Amino acid sequence: MRLGQGRYLAAGERPGATVTSVHELTTADGATVRGVLATVPGARTVVCLMHPRQDVTHHALVPLLLQAGAAVWTQGSRSPNNDLNLVHEQALLDVGAGQVFLRERFEDVVVLGHSGGGTLFAYYLEQAASTDRIGTTPGGRPVDLAGAELPVADGAIFLAPHPGQGRLLLACIDPSVADEADPMSVIPELDPWNPANGFAEPPASSSYSAEFLAEYRAAQRARVERLDAFARESLAATAAARKAHKVTGAAVDRRRALAPTIMTVFRTDADPRNVDLSLDPSERPYGSLFGTRPDLIDYGQVGFGRLATPEAWLSTWSGLSSNADFVRCAPGVTVPTLFLELTGDQAAFPADSARMIAALGTAPIPGGDLTTAKVRGLHFGAALAPGEPTGNELAAAEIATWLEKRHPLSPPP
Repeated sequence: MRLGQGRYLAAGERPGATVTSVHELTTADGATVRGVLATVPGARTVVCLMHPRQDVTHHALVPLLLQAGAAVWTQGSRSPNNDLNLVHEQALLDVGAGQVFLRERFEDVVVLGHSGGGTLFAYYLEQAASTDRIGTTPGGRPVDLAGAELPVADGAIFLAPHPGQGRLLLACIDPSVADEADPMSVIPELDPWNPANGFAEPPASSSYSAEFLAEYRAAQRARVERLDAFARESLAATAAARKAHKVTGAAVDRRRALAPTIMTVFRTDADPRNVDLSLDPSERPYGSLFGTRPDLIDYGQVGFGRLATPEAWLSTWSGLSSNADFVRCAPGVTVPTLFLELTGDQAAFPADSARMIAALGTAPIPGGDLTTAKVRGLHFGAALAPGEPTGNELAAAEIATWLEKRHPLSPPP
């Protein structure tokens, strides 16, 4: 299988009556974001798809949602397809601009977060409903969420949400890196690809001991703690340079304040669950989201959180510092909610999903409206086996049923 195969799926045909328009919006802090609105005649409900760092314009669910009779809004953040500077608190302002735009045009607005979009919308809904919104990023940058218009959606759909970019990375970062400047450096006793530690030659499933996994998970946390410390030291040096420039006015201090620190994080595709299928078992195939050989991909260029500014690292990729943590945000999600799991998911595992569902604020509310379901499919919506319906098709059927019970739909003839 080629690297990334199954990650980008072709979308089906949109209804012939679909009208598509592109819109440029200004966020509360003056950034520019763009969205694409696809609608069918008479649509009164709009479903919003967004991911913090990916372009979802051609998401495979779009035609299926249009066929069900909903309009679909696909939006990008201020830095689509480039998470070098991705700050989740700013991304909430991006979401807010889209929600304001849609509130003026539709009766009902429903957010749909797939994968990392799930935590983005969970974070957004938590902050939108809060009377004490976050005022600074984890790196200390002020962000005026309190002064921004952040409408609360009428419903939320979470499709194969993982626990958050940071939590995802915390589970798959390789703790056996001995030297952050050397991608080939290895601590043998922590090496997940060492047969002495339980690794088996693919495609055979590996078998890690409980003792190794405990040490491994603790070492992953320790590595992220070290990266967090480096990020904070870098931000402190930048702040000191800005402060010095205010006093001296010297160009050299201004240059020091502007000079970027780019964190290069090697080896981030090493979650033992991807190669030891006995861990939190499911219908998932061997391998990670990036391919069938994590033992090789871990050393390659592709992976989560590989390049980031210190600010973006702390806000998005640190599983210890990021606010964009689904379980942390979930109690603030109290709107009617549909949570869909894909049974072959290689990023959101059953135990993760159970924790996220249990944390949602919808269920504990008297009369709360929480629906959960599982459908066969891979993380990005491909079919589990040849000849089967895709995960996206199965998910779309669940979504359409859930929507029609709660929101007005206008299926095209």
